[in-house]
Amino acid sequence: MARAGIAPFVGAIGEAWDELRVHKLRVLLSLIGVALAVGALTAVVAIGDLQRQFMAEMNDRWGGREATLTIAQYPNGNEPIDQDAWNAHVERVFERYDFSHTSRSAQTELLAGLPEGMTMVQARIVDPAFGTIHRVNIEHGRWFVPADTELMAPAVVISAPLWERLGSPSISTHPTVRIGGAWEGVYQVVGVTPKQGVWDQELRIDMLFDDFRAPMDALPTGFSMQHEVWLTAAQVGEIAPVLAQDLRAGLTEEFTVEVRRSDYGAQMGGDPMLVFTLITGAIAGIVLLLGGLGLVNIQLVAMRQRIREIGVRRSFGATGGRIFLAVMLENVVATLVAGAVGIIIVVVLMQQTFVVQGLAPGISDVPPFPFAAALTGLVAAVGVGAIAGLIPALVAVRVKPIDAIRF
Repeated sequence: MARAGIAPFVGAIGEAWDELRVHKLRVLLSLIGVALAVGALTAVVAIGDLQRQFMAEMNDRWGGREATLTIAQYPNGNEPIDQDAWNAHVERVFERYDFSHTSRSAQTELLAGLPEGMTMVQARIVDPAFGTIHRVNIEHGRWFVPADTELMAPAVVISAPLWERLGSPSISTHPTVRIGGAWEGVYQVVGVTPKQGVWDQELRIDMLFDDFRAPMDALPTGFSMQHEVWLTAAQVGEIAPVLAQDLRAGLTEEFTVEVRRSDYGAQMGGDPMLVFTLITGAIAGIVLLLGGLGLVNIQLVAMRQRIREIGVRRSFGATGGRIFLAVMLENVVATLVAGAVGIIIVVVLMQQTFVVQGLAPGISDVPPFPFAAALTGLVAAVGVGAIAGLIPALVAVRVKPIDAIRF
């Protein structure tokens, strides 16, 4: 019984395909519009996913991955903070939680030896886990690893503009940079971070916190650091309040301890790409609708030319339902094929490196092409085909065998 019910439907699809092959030139221009519209609709969804990942990575570099806790201490009066004592206190608390990713970080300035002489440059003082927490992108070489603390020549990572000022040496040659002041010495460059854009000309050195601290008896006055912990979104709600209490325990009221989420997910609600997706999706939908209307016009004109054919089929016993289904499926199959072509084109384009980097420069984790995008495109193509075939199918049903004689 199931086969008997499916057979007419499969046969109608075969007839629809045969009709498309016969009349392919007639519907080609409309199908090009449908293919472009479905491709655009699919591209909107795929680009939306790509942009979400790109924005997530950019925000991770600023505030840390989801969910990053930032811990800082502030004096309530004029008494300075003993940074070494505070650091020891934080590390003792961290040991009780056995966190997988923690990092200290601070901003300062260092004297670096450039070809034109010693020059003041920005410095970021961090631990190795900082690169994971902030998704630091490396253009040449690598980021810090724990073993770097044991190197004879301390390791540093420098920015691309500083690397260019040093003559763009290959990392494989183990280039070095000289640093002055309390940190006087030669440091091995193990990695280079890329520019954020053509405007980025920041001269910056990233140094390990322990290497920065080692040559000093105490951290300089006014030096301010913060600690960061990377947790999962499920953990942060439970751990953050308890961690804050543990960090405040034993401290006087002269100091304030702040524990807050610094990642983008905690600061912004909703989907940042929602407006883009809705606007571009609406435009693609309008284009798709116009392509469907063009197909309706062509099919209505075609029905007048096919009256003899349909009348003859009716005279040989074709039911109205069979005629309706055949004409309807001609449009559905046509738009489905056109939509599939449009989707294939978009899939191929979205796999090209120059397209991905053009849409999301510097992205490190390119998301796979979303199945939802292809499915959305196919559903839209089938829907437009069904709508476009409804009126021509109704016209075809009204054709009578006697009409074949008139034409």
